[in-house]
Amino acid sequence: MTRPIEDEILHHLTEVDAQRQLRIDEAGLEARVQALKLYQQRRFSLTYADLLLSPRYEAATTFFLRELYGPGDFSRRDAQFARVVPALVRIFPSEVVATVAQLAALHAISEDLDTRMAQALGQEPVQAKSYQAAWCACGEPGLRQQQIDLTLAVGVSLDKLTRKPLLRQALRMMRGPATAAGLSELQSFLERGFDTFKAMRGADEFLDTVRSREEALAAALFAGGGLNQLP
Repeated sequence: MTRPIEDEILHHLTEVDAQRQLRIDEAGLEARVQALKLYQQRRFSLTYADLLLSPRYEAATTFFLRELYGPGDFSRRDAQFARVVPALVRIFPSEVVATVAQLAALHAISEDLDTRMAQALGQEPVQAKSYQAAWCACGEPGLRQQQIDLTLAVGVSLDKLTRKPLLRQALRMMRGPATAAGLSELQSFLERGFDTFKAMRGADEFLDTVRSREEALAAALFAGGGLNQLP
């Protein structure tokens, strides 16, 4: 039986909250997770150094770097729309709600894998060899592929939203109701994503590049290599 979309979003946010609580309960784990996230952000910057220098793709690459790969604290955003998911579903268009559901699912998978990677690292500093060893210790190639698929799905959804001429105006008009409903952080994320992908004038090449590089790196790490692709 298909889970209603509001229940699906809440389920993923509950999983994220459980990861946060686990990091509080296990001494030193939060600091190790943050170190891991910073390392992964540096890795992303290295993998996409050419796109960060591209006039066309720099903004989208930076958006992925900060919003999907970075060590930023998204607890405020999560807490906002966890409290008011019914309002979110009621206020935002269905296509936007579907994008939020993908984002929540990606968030849950990423936080789970980051926790397990940090635990596998233990007290080891995050370096190429220790990162690769922790990656293999965690395993989960299916979840890694799902993580990549969801990352790309969020990008595809944002790109599709830019093709709806009235949606940007609708998003702008939703600022007041979204703020009143406690959804200002989510509103800002959606507007940044929309404007970033709109300015790119087509995201196919960008998303294909991300997919090919992320899948190649994952395969190399699972095979015991990939160290030359890590900082």
